Amino acid sequence: MKALNNFLFGGAGATTRFGDLGLLIQRLGFGLAISIGHGMSKVYHDGSVGLSDQFLSGVKGMNFPAPTAMAWLAALTEFLGGLLIALGLMTRPVAIALAFNMGVAAFVAHKDAPLFSTGGPNKEFALLFFVAFLTFVFTGAGRYSFDKVFRKSSAAAKA
Repeated sequence: MKALNNFLFGGAGATTRFGDLGLLIQRLGFGLAISIGHGMSKVYHDGSVGLSDQFLSGVKGMNFPAPTAMAWLAALTEFLGGLLIALGLMTRPVAIALAFNMGVAAFVAHKDAPLFSTGGPNKEFALLFFVAFLTFVFTGAGRYSFDKVFRKSSAAAKA
């Protein structure tokens, strides 16, 4: 009865098994979406590994120093970082990198775009990813993650 009550009306939040299950679902959903849906197309397209000309020219247009290196960093952050988020491995530092990436996408790459979808480029998806990854900065991955495995073994080594 207590589990049902906590499920229906809240409880200890992410410190419960329900909360950690929610973090797992969110990690898998957002991690795989950013990795496969965004990152993979930036590092692998037209049957080969490499940055697309469109993405590279977009990064160059933002006037970052070393635009090719910055484009690779952004693409690999999305691709590999998304996989790490899905696994729950090094979740907080990876979430910081991904939140930064999505902040740049929303406020630099799409600075003149509308907030919500109007059929063209917009800030909506970048901001949704930004909020999701920012959540992981504060919550971590939860108990159903590889972070939990390393956290447990690290505590055992100290004892």
